[in-house]
Amino acid sequence: MHTHVATNHTKTGILQLLVQLGLTSGGSFALWRKPKSNTVEIVLDDTSEPIKVDLNIEELEPGFIVHPFADQLDKKAFFIKANKYFSFQLDTPLTSDELPEWAKVQLSNQERLSPQDIRDELASRTPHYTQSSKISEEKEHFIQLVNKAIQAIQENQLEKVVPARTKTIPIPTDFDLSRTLLSMMEAYPNAFINFFHLPNVGTWIGASPETLIETEGDIFTTMSLAGTQKATGDNPLKSVAWTQKEIEEQALVSRYIVSCFKRIRLREYEEHGPKTVVAGNLLHLRSDFRINMQETGFPRLGSIMLGLLHPTSAVCGMPRKEAHDFLQKYEGFDRSFFSGFLGPVNVHGNTSIYVNLRTASLDNEATLYAGAGVTEDSDPEKEWEETELKCQIIGKFIQNPST
Repeated sequence: MHTHVATNHTKTGILQLLVQLGLTSGGSFALWRKPKSNTVEIVLDDTSEPIKVDLNIEELEPGFIVHPFADQLDKKAFFIKANKYFSFQLDTPLTSDELPEWAKVQLSNQERLSPQDIRDELASRTPHYTQSSKISEEKEHFIQLVNKAIQAIQENQLEKVVPARTKTIPIPTDFDLSRTLLSMMEAYPNAFINFFHLPNVGTWIGASPETLIETEGDIFTTMSLAGTQKATGDNPLKSVAWTQKEIEEQALVSRYIVSCFKRIRLREYEEHGPKTVVAGNLLHLRSDFRINMQETGFPRLGSIMLGLLHPTSAVCGMPRKEAHDFLQKYEGFDRSFFSGFLGPVNVHGNTSIYVNLRTASLDNEATLYAGAGVTEDSDPEKEWEETELKCQIIGKFIQNPST
């Protein structure tokens, strides 16, 4: 059936068309908006089997990379090639004539999918995760895990560890993916808002506050983000006070980044911070690092640092190997893409890779993921509350898209 595309699209309407294009292509696609940006971008790879690539960022063609938390045996990441690419500005209404030719052709003989159709279509193409008997949802399990972690720190096996948990919520029958994405973009201007679908692998939605690595031209940047408290009052940045635990937790991450620079004998870098930043309903401490790859003679710094930084102490712990082993042993569930990394690679010459935080996997229901940094001064009850707050960041938009 031939339906004419409406001449002018609302923001939700155009997002819905883009999601429909992704789904009806039968392949993998990713849609995102970078922090402090007004541009929504989509890449689409219509091959039905998701592809995997080595982490040589500089050599990859344009696309979108997705890597799980745990290192894969093949050391590869999923990659959505930009076989098709489109971007639009959120603040300018779009007419159907401005859609690229491939999109017009693809849509010309399709009925428009309703939000309900999109929800059902995604659920049917995404495997349903049966989490280890929902063990990671139980408060008791998490509290025990935090206590174990504190004990391991007191016994000097670890400096810090970041246990995580899940929370499963139903996806409402009137769930509208494009409206949810738009609401998240409006609510979280400083986050990396993302949605990706890898057929038979997973469908995820998120709003990450943390850049892992970024390269633009000759400039490489990364950040250390840690310490968490609830944003309160009209001007949360004015009234914030940080405890020694949080200051030390963030300093640990910064020291780790600097130790990576030292390991590769990189001596010239700029460090700015720490400063308090707002991420959704939370506050964090953040320092920014900046390097000129040309001047320092490190043209492949993006790939090198990706290898050294992931998984960061902010999602795993310190020392890294011991913290990772502790989590594999006691955490009790597969994190999948949570606290892995994702983002556009070599799109318009820029690479922006983020830690996959504040995220949810979608199938018949939504599984929210959150972790909390445990040091010897941690209070298990407070760490549980922190994960509850982090789950709300995405959860409230899935349960009530127009929030």
